[in-house]
Amino acid sequence: MATKQKHYVVWFGNPAGIYSSWETCKKAIAGITGAQYKSFSTLAEAKKAFEGEYNDYINKGGKKNSLTNAEKEKYGKPNLYSIAVDAASSGNPGKMEYRGVDTQTHRQLFHQGPFQQGTNNVGEFLALVHGLAYLKKNNSDRIIYTDSKIAMGWVKAKQCRTKLKQNSKNKTLFELILRAEDWLKLNTYATKIVKWETKAWGEIPADFGRK
Repeated sequence: MATKQKHYVVWFGNPAGIYSSWETCKKAIAGITGAQYKSFSTLAEAKKAFEGEYNDYINKGGKKNSLTNAEKEKYGKPNLYSIAVDAASSGNPGKMEYRGVDTQTHRQLFHQGPFQQGTNNVGEFLALVHGLAYLKKNNSDRIIYTDSKIAMGWVKAKQCRTKLKQNSKNKTLFELILRAEDWLKLNTYATKIVKWETKAWGEIPADFGRK
């Protein structure tokens, strides 16, 4: 009987992505301290997992972790003197958009998209850079929340490390990516980027509600 093909998700690697063989997955995590990866039985499961966080899928069977009230308390409450950013993609790749909101009032501060042939990770990256630029332009000392560790890593590296290929449909999106990378290289900022703790606080205020 033929062995059923597995698909491998790499949340933190070089580069992150979905791989159809263990050999290609190994290359993506080789030499990466703290590499985050897991195998899935179907491509659909892998795509869904890649849109989420590694910690949600490290339990047996891919079941999400749940926090007790005591565990939630250690995270405290989110800092409402902040903005929150998020992205949504219908397909991977597919139509993608992103936005930033006031964490306390949920008032939308900026919104871009939809873009054709984008991914959620690209959107999260662009949203975070847009948020940083927005706060600097307004001389604001607020912090910024994101629920994407991948986007945080890309911003730190000042590079969008997507495996998405450029084509005629997403040319505009790649121009925006380049602008974002240039902004990171040419600007300094004091804004603190903080991970939104979804398990303790619920969905990030900028969430598009499409789960």
